[in-house]
Amino acid sequence: MNISAVEIEIPLAEDVKVTKDSLSVDLSDGRTISVPLEWFPRLLQATSKERNNWRLIGKGQGINWEDLDEDISVEGLIAGRPSGESQRSFMKWLKQRQSRLISKFSGVHSL
Repeated sequence: MNISAVEIEIPLAEDVKVTKDSLSVDLSDGRTISVPLEWFPRLLQATSKERNNWRLIGKGQGINWEDLDEDISVEGLIAGRPSGESQRSFMKWLKQRQSRLISKFSGVHSL
């Protein structure tokens, strides 16, 4: 008995919307995939401005948030995979983020 692999064509991302609690991606096949933002802790911690500063990568195979050093693949979203980042890695990123924010605002003095 021969079993042949079926190739599935993964649709491409065309548009992205990020709210305070969800990530929605419009796909080239007409579907919209929506997942809880808590699947992606970096997006959950981000400001609205940072969440909306995304770009499509790989002609729509993924989404990149340069300010957050976050990349999400369409294939992963379709498969229902949340972030694979370890807790240790996330905590390191969060500490660096907090340090940058403190440095950024330490030069601001109130009158």
